[in-house]
Amino acid sequence: MQSQSQGRRLDAVPGPFTPRTPRVVAARRLQRRRDRDQTGRFLAEGPQAVREALVRAGTVVELFGTPAALDRYADLAATAARADVPVSEVTDDALAALTETVAPQGLVAVCRHLDVPLEQAVARGPRLVAVLAGIRDPGNAGTVLRTADAAGAGAVVFAGEAVDPYNGKCVRASAGSLFHVDVVRAADPLAAVEALRAAGLTIFATTGYGDSDLDDLADAGRLATPAAWLFGSEAHGLPDELTGAADARVRVPLHGRAESLNLAAAAAVCLYSSARALRRPTVTHDTAGESASS
Repeated sequence: MQSQSQGRRLDAVPGPFTPRTPRVVAARRLQRRRDRDQTGRFLAEGPQAVREALVRAGTVVELFGTPAALDRYADLAATAARADVPVSEVTDDALAALTETVAPQGLVAVCRHLDVPLEQAVARGPRLVAVLAGIRDPGNAGTVLRTADAAGAGAVVFAGEAVDPYNGKCVRASAGSLFHVDVVRAADPLAAVEALRAAGLTIFATTGYGDSDLDDLADAGRLATPAAWLFGSEAHGLPDELTGAADARVRVPLHGRAESLNLAAAAAVCLYSSARALRRPTVTHDTAGESASS
């Protein structure tokens, strides 16, 4: 039996779910990678993530919310109900058990994994791809994913020993962008690089010791090509085999006295440099020697 309350689909249970309710217990297990991998599901916390997840049809399996949050975000509860997604009221304690933040916003969605095979992502013809090679910090990975989405990337590849893209901190740091781009998990980074190159993308490896300056590449027009950017961890950078496999090893110029940029900042500079070059009008010359843009 199910009842309708303010347009929400609610299970007919005596009061909100508690931390001991089996469905809450099962959802809480998704905070562990082992359980996420076994079930193919993960948690998305907060109204922004829930909103973006609901836009992607078939992604949300269940929506949990406190009564206050379900009233405040009634539009999200209604959207879930229209998609035949169960909406379950939970106590504040149950909501706290499902979240990993100090001040949760009252909503948590159980979602299906989103990752697609690399071949499928490549077949869509992305012009900009970010490859996270062995990046283990979930906050950094989620921030780069968000930046890649903002720059117009079509895919983000979590390669090798990279963090689980469905780690709670990674999902939160992506600020909903996890649901916008093709997420790929590739066990073999070198194989992923070769597949991207075979699809016509130029491979740029980021390293503080690169022999190519990012500004020089931009000035020479070498960024005006579909590209895959390789990013390594802040602690160890990219392994030699990946930098060696790239078409260019790129350093971000430092014009001040800072020793370096953190990973997220460097990724933003590189991805936006490519995005700008890819969107710049092509300059041609007519027979009278006058330039024209196309």
